[in-house]
Amino acid sequence: MSDNEVIEIVGARKEQAAEIASLIMEAMDYDCCQNFAGEAHTLDDFHRMMTALVEMDDSQYSYRNTLVALVDGQLVGCLVGYDGKDLRRLRKRFIEKAAEFLERDFSNMDDETQAGEYYLDSLCVKSAFRKRGLATRLIREAIRRHGNQPVGLLVDHTHPWAERLYRALGFEFVNETTWGGHAMNHLQYPQNRKI
Repeated sequence: MSDNEVIEIVGARKEQAAEIASLIMEAMDYDCCQNFAGEAHTLDDFHRMMTALVEMDDSQYSYRNTLVALVDGQLVGCLVGYDGKDLRRLRKRFIEKAAEFLERDFSNMDDETQAGEYYLDSLCVKSAFRKRGLATRLIREAIRRHGNQPVGLLVDHTHPWAERLYRALGFEFVNETTWGGHAMNHLQYPQNRKI
């Protein structure tokens, strides 16, 4: 990063939906996205669905639930999060759009969070902007805004570098779980801890 760069962590805007959808897909992992899309649909179909979800006011992936990292005005990262108690209400939109765009039924998905935590669902920084502290800034801003309750996330066992980052920031192990067929660790940042 140069000394002249202007870095901002701000709430997302609706018109950023396509870029945010791309970052969410990268965070999810393209194999996982293709698994959701199914054999009859492509990653482009999944991207169109995710863009529609980001544009909505009341989906778990809504721009309203998203912080973005801007470097000199360019969107280079995002973090999607929401109150765990709202997951099932917000997920209804995902279920509806998956039926519309992918002709698939995801009404029996496992819950990745629950009441009692603010859940960090998706975090991604564009590859050219990694290792510059932007993911840390996004996480810290989410904690600053929502740390009146524990802030939780799931980290895949195959992503130890991500778990190291979260633990360095003060996240603590809660339990092992699975989601989407992957072994995960559930981590939380304790309520009202100073960041």
